[in-house]
Amino acid sequence: MRIARNMTMAILLILPLVLMVGCYDYGKVDQGRVIELDRDKRMVTLIKDVKDDPMNPEYSELPPHVYSLPTDPHEMGPEPKAGHRIKLDTKNKQIVIWDPAGKDLKTINYTLIDQKEGVRSDDPLVYDSAAKAPRKFPAVDRDKKTITIYSGRQKILTTFSLPDEYFSLPESTWEAGDEVRVYYLEEGKAHRFMNISRTDIFKK
Repeated sequence: MRIARNMTMAILLILPLVLMVGCYDYGKVDQGRVIELDRDKRMVTLIKDVKDDPMNPEYSELPPHVYSLPTDPHEMGPEPKAGHRIKLDTKNKQIVIWDPAGKDLKTINYTLIDQKEGVRSDDPLVYDSAAKAPRKFPAVDRDKKTITIYSGRQKILTTFSLPDEYFSLPESTWEAGDEVRVYYLEEGKAHRFMNISRTDIFKK
């Protein structure tokens, strides 16, 4: 009888813990590219990655996701940079941008002028050693109707031409926003925010 009573007591003690673990919400994680940042309202808008492949992301989920940034500075990484370039497809000679007017993604075909691959971030082509700073990209030449873009993730420096109509757009059109990761417990409210583009996970 004592053994049975002890077993019953043990079950009654363990059961609530099991139920608590089963009901605990561990939150969700979204990853995407930032297209808008409102510093005053502390809101960030991003295009979510629909693939689980860090080396080959696909930022295409619409509508864009909007999150409030964490109020605790310890849960917030470097402030993200916003940009409207979503994808540089050098194979098909296309660039995908966020069109804020149409609230949609837009694919533009371009004419290749020059392209160099395997360009590291410290290469003289993209880094000014005298100034100890990266060179400014994108570089838009409205006279020659060319745009030069450097993709650090792809290690590609490419120059292409576009029809005249695209040169009236702001330079942020051709600039890639930072890649970020958002951990949240409530929809639209970031509990933790990591700026992947500006965080060196190997730095001690």
